[in-house]
Amino acid sequence: MSINSIFQFLVPKDKKFFPLFEEASSNLIELASNLHEAVNLPLKEREVLFHKIDELEQKGEDITRQTNLELSKNFITPFDREDIHSLVTSIDNVADRLHGASSIMRLYQVDKITKSIRKLTEINLEACQNIEIAVKELRDFKNAHKIKAACAKISKLENKSDNVYNKAVFEIFENETDAKSIIKYKEVLSILESATDKCKSVASVLESISVKHS
Repeated sequence: MSINSIFQFLVPKDKKFFPLFEEASSNLIELASNLHEAVNLPLKEREVLFHKIDELEQKGEDITRQTNLELSKNFITPFDREDIHSLVTSIDNVADRLHGASSIMRLYQVDKITKSIRKLTEINLEACQNIEIAVKELRDFKNAHKIKAACAKISKLENKSDNVYNKAVFEIFENETDAKSIIKYKEVLSILESATDKCKSVASVLESISVKHS
């Protein structure tokens, strides 16, 4: 047992890190939800949500910065310092990709939203919801099976995302003749698929933490 683990028995229940983890995962859901809502609206009505996504992405960065600051200030942590850093960084990476998707759609003025884009935002939202489920179980590890189940679900969603992406790209090259449209739609699809990959990275970190402490 590590020195850090021994000290966990001697200190009060953590009141700094777990709220930050949960705030980060909650913020991620809100970001993913706004993106999914945006792609189901006409072009002119999306800007309000895109602006909200900008704010949420910045909030996520602030949470990551605060967590790393707490790491530098506190000798005792609820679990390994490297795992804490990996967790908040991987969550921030998901937020970064989702924000990137909204930025590209705004920059390219993507008018027609395809079924594949809507499906990928839906998949990402569900993956983020499962991240939150797992994160909430980190406080005491009494329900490690819930972490495992949520991570398994994220892995399945990542595979589903790959299938949606591959089919969508094939259809673009098969049916689209305008080079500019091919480029912009492929970029949007690519970054949305990448966001699901990053969700799987979060799941890997969560599973690692769970195995060490359950």
